[in-house]
Amino acid sequence: MSQNTPDLESAYAIETPGDNRRVYSAWAETYDKTFAQDMDYRMPAVIAELYRQSGGAGNILDIGAGTGLVAKFLADAGIGPIDGTDISPEMLIVAGKKRLYRRLFEGDATRRLDVEDGTYDGIVSSGTFTLGHVGPDAIDELLRVAAPGARFALSINAKHFDKAGFKAKLDSIQGRIADLALPEVAIYGEKATGDHAGDTAFVALFRRL
Repeated sequence: MSQNTPDLESAYAIETPGDNRRVYSAWAETYDKTFAQDMDYRMPAVIAELYRQSGGAGNILDIGAGTGLVAKFLADAGIGPIDGTDISPEMLIVAGKKRLYRRLFEGDATRRLDVEDGTYDGIVSSGTFTLGHVGPDAIDELLRVAAPGARFALSINAKHFDKAGFKAKLDSIQGRIADLALPEVAIYGEKATGDHAGDTAFVALFRRL
């Protein structure tokens, strides 16, 4: 599709932060319908539930918050407050209308976020850690803004887990985290169609030491 009508292929083709801003800025108003609903996008619900099951509680930062899909499921589970950050201000405008977040702010997780050290007791992310979006080195920034004992639930596209360096990164921070688990889950539900309908992700569940 054209730059003004993004789709899943546009998202998978992202290579730079500039691409990220362009695609999601154009997609913001229709994202919930043309992607989340049409592709039966189940990852936000999975992230929220696995975060809850792992003992995660409130004072959460949602990385790549987008239109607020993860926050909806966290709020439904009674977990909050939630702050959210995203590289696309247009996506954050849509998220803000849902009144799920305490604070929303524009941020690029591949750089320093406008957050003090040790602020959050939980970090969640759905669909952000993958090739061309946010790479493994951003995990260092997330550890910086997390308080000791903070719980993490980060989806990582399984196709890129090894070759993009996510496995190596998680191995390298073993002295800074504990309780690492990597369940592999379906990104999309039964209604999904197309080349990516069967894609999976690892959910990195761990606790900051």
